[in-house]
Amino acid sequence: MRQKLFFTGLIVMFVFSAIAHFAHLDMTLQFAVSAVAIVFAAGFLGQATESVAHYAGQRLGGFLNATFGNAAELIIAFFLVKEGLFDMVKASITGSIIGNLLLVLGLSLLAGGLKFKQQHFNQQLAQHNSTLMLLAVIGLFVPAIFVGAEHFTMEKDHFLSLSVAVILILAYVLWLLFSMVTHKQMLADSEMSADHGEAPAWSKGRSVLMLVVATVMVAFISEWLVHTLDTFTTRFGLSELFVGAFIIAIVGNAAEHSAAVLLALRNKIGAAVEIAVGSSLQIALFVAPVLIIASALMGKTMDIIFTPIELTAIAVSVFIAKSVSGDGQTNWYEGALLLMVYCILGIAFYLV
Repeated sequence: MRQKLFFTGLIVMFVFSAIAHFAHLDMTLQFAVSAVAIVFAAGFLGQATESVAHYAGQRLGGFLNATFGNAAELIIAFFLVKEGLFDMVKASITGSIIGNLLLVLGLSLLAGGLKFKQQHFNQQLAQHNSTLMLLAVIGLFVPAIFVGAEHFTMEKDHFLSLSVAVILILAYVLWLLFSMVTHKQMLADSEMSADHGEAPAWSKGRSVLMLVVATVMVAFISEWLVHTLDTFTTRFGLSELFVGAFIIAIVGNAAEHSAAVLLALRNKIGAAVEIAVGSSLQIALFVAPVLIIASALMGKTMDIIFTPIELTAIAVSVFIAKSVSGDGQTNWYEGALLLMVYCILGIAFYLV
């Protein structure tokens, strides 16, 4: 019954969003409808990915969950790049990273901690994830510092941005090799490896078909949503930084929010942490660099120079997430602390 209601809502909101876009209805209405529709579509994408991951196996399944879990954000960001809204792209990347590390992880630890006094996960995996996040911070900080140097031309800026993008992608590919091939046993989590005893709702072939359909739906709605952003931000006096870092990021992360919290409530905190931190890693080490390379192929390179505000927000998020998850055990109070930091950043971004 719940699934039937969900798919009814998905179809209704997708059709309503299409009508609002092609009938050129009020831009605020278009934004609201598209935002709700993308939440439904992201949820559908999450279900399809989970079903495909069941047939693909644990390691490949985890990679698919991370990849398609970020598909909504990647597609939205791609259309933002296409429109030349580079500042909003960087803000949405910032929002995705801090949203996963603070909001998704914070809600998961809080929900799981209220049900179970203490939860445990693979400490070595947490330490490697923390090191990778520090690499991402370094990759974003260095260009921002050197771009202000004397004689640092636009050509050098673009060359540095593309070089850092390639290096970060290489780091991510090597991490996949390390975690999924050479050291997969060391980094395995007993909770993630356990059989959940839940059969997928669809067959293998239908799961793949649903994954394709969900991705196409997300692509269409993302394009409709992006076209409303200029009018929406102007009408309500919001900065591109706030809209990109919080509104777009929360909408794009909808599927991951619910999936991580549900896993934490089932005492599978290792899987929940992997969703939150793993998604942040993929955004920082893969999605952001891919967008920079894509912009160069489109003829107008987006640099990797983030603002001091964005860099501070990312660094703060990485620092506290590393402190909370480094010991391999969590409780509800640590989740509350992460959410408090998210609220502090949200207020600050709104006032910019």
